[in-house]
Amino acid sequence: MRIATWNVNSITARLPRLLAWLESSGTDVLCLQEAKVAEENFPVEQLRELGYESAVHATGRWNGVAVLSRVGLEDVVKGLPGDPGYDGVLEPRAVSATCGPVRVWSVYVPNGREVDHPHYAYKLRWFEALKAAVAGDAAGGRPFAVLGDYNVAPADEDVYDIAVFEGLTHVTEPERAALAALRGTGLTDVVPRPLKYDHPFTYWDYRQLGFPKNRGMRIDLVYGNEPFAKAVSDAYVDREERKGKGASDHAPVVVDLDV
Repeated sequence: MRIATWNVNSITARLPRLLAWLESSGTDVLCLQEAKVAEENFPVEQLRELGYESAVHATGRWNGVAVLSRVGLEDVVKGLPGDPGYDGVLEPRAVSATCGPVRVWSVYVPNGREVDHPHYAYKLRWFEALKAAVAGDAAGGRPFAVLGDYNVAPADEDVYDIAVFEGLTHVTEPERAALAALRGTGLTDVVPRPLKYDHPFTYWDYRQLGFPKNRGMRIDLVYGNEPFAKAVSDAYVDREERKGKGASDHAPVVVDLDV
């Protein structure tokens, strides 16, 4: 079984590449982030033609998550139970579903913006809600994983130059502590292998030749429980999909399971 996560940075802009990638990659389940489209405009029919069902939680031009599956789609939950919301709004940042023998969450963790910004405090509260929401599934006996854009680099080596990020979000101790607390529910960081260079970065800024110079970050993560982690036979960053015209600024992270 092949499961992947990918922040597509607008499914409308990335649709031709997404459809081609699904056909060529042999992916059974895709957790997708930053759909940036209203739910009624999500390309459900085009995906159905390729054999994928869609569980979508999206409301408009920002955020938006989905689970695409060709191995079944059941017990869909849209939204994050206990979501703290931001400025009085519940944003579409989480959706979960059971796909064959595996249950997954697709999550798009708030960015945080700046350390002294209210969005940063929201990010930490959102992590607390996520931890509470997934604890039951994490402790269960079936393979389970939380996949998505976490907007946190777990360790210093997960950014191209930690000195560049001094005082910035994505690398602060409270954010990393939130990741550690999430892992404390019984989840393991399934670290993918890079297809090039020595570290599996998943995101490269469009600006300043970030991708050609490999100025990347590993912020797209797969956190799986013990049955999930034990079933992993391979995991890699599909760096090729970051190349070329019209690419997302994130690459898919692909995990193969023997289940």
